Amino acid sequence: MSAPRAGPYTRPVTLPARPATAPEPEAARAPEAGPAEALEAPRAGRPRVAALSYFFPAHDEAGNIEALVAEALATLPGLAERFEVICVDDGSRDATPVIADRLATEHPDIVRVVHHPANAGYGAALRSGFEAARYALICFTDGDRQFRVADLGRLLDRLAAPDGPDAVVGYRVRRADPTLRIVYARAYKACLRLFFGLRVRDVDCASKLFRREALEGVRLESGGAFLSAELLIKVQARGGRLAEVPVPHHPRVAGTQSGGDPRVIARAVRDFWRLRLRLWFAPAAALEAGRPLLGPDPPGA
Repeated sequence: MSAPRAGPYTRPVTLPARPATAPEPEAARAPEAGPAEALEAPRAGRPRVAALSYFFPAHDEAGNIEALVAEALATLPGLAERFEVICVDDGSRDATPVIADRLATEHPDIVRVVHHPANAGYGAALRSGFEAARYALICFTDGDRQFRVADLGRLLDRLAAPDGPDAVVGYRVRRADPTLRIVYARAYKACLRLFFGLRVRDVDCASKLFRREALEGVRLESGGAFLSAELLIKVQARGGRLAEVPVPHHPRVAGTQSGGDPRVIARAVRDFWRLRLRLWFAPAAALEAGRPLLGPDPPGA
């Protein structure tokens, strides 16, 4: 993969350097938020960051992808001097790959597409997004448009705070999902807290932002739904600091959810216990197991 071109956005603006403080064992807590409509808007007039990689996984999202890319292209110039938009097509059987390729052709050097020949799963799609990302800050949402690209500004605001976290994790306010899915998520959160000490409100919230340096050397085994949790567990175990911010969550208007598939759940349970047992009996080896998360190319900024 070649280094990215500078493109039209070239004036560098950097985030404040992180202070040399001891890592905290849990995510820095934001105040509890009320209804989604009561959330404060992302801070206006912030300096743009130097460069930002934004990606989203998409499986059969033909009804969402064009609007999502248009939203990203309209929003990201206000957040970053340079940016890229990466669509990870996870073996879609609808028009998603065709639409994504057309958008990449229409917006060369900004929109890029990674294709999986077959559906490899949500975690594998996230892996591909991280591997393809070229810039010093990496963020993602899902391809279903239940999160707004503009709300990544909330995460950037938190990353630029004086305490300088390594990663910012959104948590959904007024989650727009079926009740059973929410019940599963609460049970999952309790298990992650009990067995891994991972104290985040919403581990699978698909609105996350990372400093690239915090991901260097991180290796992951999961290719399924457990990948988000494994990533946060290993970043934290390596001394990374996590912070949280509330983000609005919107109803899905096109496509269908797949997270409730029994096969997806069974794979996540297997990956959960594999990591837990390895951390008990061979913690050093557990942190080194799996493939590197980042691709081999140096960051583009």
